[in-house]
Amino acid sequence: MTNDDERSFLFVLGSSRAGGNAETLACEAARHLPAGTAQRWLRLRDLPLPPFEDHRHPRGYPYPEPAGNERLLLDATIGATDLVIVSPLYWYSVSADTKLYLDYWSAWLHLPETAFRKRMNGITMWAITVTSHEETEKADPLVGTLRNSAEYMDMHWGGALIGHGNRPGDVLNDEAALAEARTFLSSCYTG
Repeated sequence: MTNDDERSFLFVLGSSRAGGNAETLACEAARHLPAGTAQRWLRLRDLPLPPFEDHRHPRGYPYPEPAGNERLLLDATIGATDLVIVSPLYWYSVSADTKLYLDYWSAWLHLPETAFRKRMNGITMWAITVTSHEETEKADPLVGTLRNSAEYMDMHWGGALIGHGNRPGDVLNDEAALAEARTFLSSCYTG
């Protein structure tokens, strides 16, 4: 684990629109990180990736060297100490852009020069989402996808912050989520 002053948070925004409820909740959580904590925010919609093509079977040919948006996302991912996946709950899972980003992890695992698995080991993954359902459990598939991905990569699991809202700005009425946001990411500095 790095020293607290060396932490670097990468916020991966997976919503199809800017300024949505999940992003609003993430901003609230980030606002309570200690002053000077490194933060980088990347909106997947602004960094489009082509459809993922699995080269493992039956072709077995190597994945191409990452370039463009893929290279930017790879470098940002392995350069962080903390990876915060910010995705609204879409059909009980992560957004399509978030899922595509995770699919590319499969390619990065097969690029020996990236040492992707080794470099992901020890990074902490966090999830921030907002659901329009009253039942927080409706977000379980999204949380499970991210928690299981973190476990597979030998990452630390920081937890999930789940807010409630439908229209943009509704999450600001979720007092419980806003209260949890104040200590959600900063808990890594005390625990």
